[in-house]
Amino acid sequence: MSPVFLVLYLYAESWGLPMGALPYVLLVILAICELSDIFDGFMARRHNKVTDLGKVLDPMADSLFRLTVFLSFTQGVIQIPLVLVLILFLRDSIVNSLRTLCALKGRALAARTSGKIKAVVQAIAVFFILILMIPYTLGCLSLDFFQQMSFYTVLIAAVYTLISGIEYIWANWEFIRDSFKKS
Repeated sequence: MSPVFLVLYLYAESWGLPMGALPYVLLVILAICELSDIFDGFMARRHNKVTDLGKVLDPMADSLFRLTVFLSFTQGVIQIPLVLVLILFLRDSIVNSLRTLCALKGRALAARTSGKIKAVVQAIAVFFILILMIPYTLGCLSLDFFQQMSFYTVLIAAVYTLISGIEYIWANWEFIRDSFKKS
């Protein structure tokens, strides 16, 4: 769904989708992605199908979708600064690389509560921005106010993302260190 979100956000009017309908369509895509992720995790735990591969790939897929959304928001009407998205990207890249390295050494690093909260904070940020887009497209919010609110929303998400990355490394430091020693 990542490319669908990106293309619709960036090229909605070229495809004949009016700006007033865009936030609703994007909200549906976002809801489908977030709900399917919740459902997938619930079903895996319920049916005892949690695997080490799933522990590595599921967070990567979730990160890829959210990063695509935030990268989309650096363009178009929202215009969030790329540096905020780079914080999200760097945290996820570092954590996913460490997970992969440890998995190759026989140790699966599971997601932490702070990482799950990070995912929720990022999802809420995207939902909030898309919901704010509705009054903007109706002419009830100025572009400046819409962009400022979007900036502060992503800033909060970026700060928490950074904190969760530091907490992840701190909590798994022994495993990470041991994985590098065995190289």
